Amino acid sequence: QVQLVESGGGLVQAGGSLRLSCAASGRTFSSYAMGWFHQAPGKEREFVAGISWNGGYTNRADSVKGRFTISRDRAKNTVYLQMNSLKPEDTAVYYCAASDRSIPTTSPIQYVYWGQGTQVTVSS
Repeated sequence: QVQLVESGGGLVQAGGSLRLSCAASGRTFSSYAMGWFHQAPGKEREFVAGISWNGGYTNRADSVKGRFTISRDRAKNTVYLQMNSLKPEDTAVYYCAASDRSIPTTSPIQYVYWGQGTQVTVSS
């Protein structure tokens, strides 16, 4: 199994930045594609960004292109989401997830392991 723990969320003013971290453990982690999703109250869980098992390919939602960057450090078993130019509409719980494929997809169907989530709140 893979265990995922998110951290780095908090309160920030619009235009500010946050860096989320996802610490992973488990023997199969290095071969999994990883993704970040977020979910606002009353809304569906949405794809934010994904990264391939070797970090060579990334995919991001249109709403965060130019603002968010996903990366991974395989030596540290950690995935990051650097969030810049934050907007109030980015406010949500952010979840880290591991896919059973080497290339990330935008659908949560292929993500079999999930963290507990970390709250991000952006004030105007």
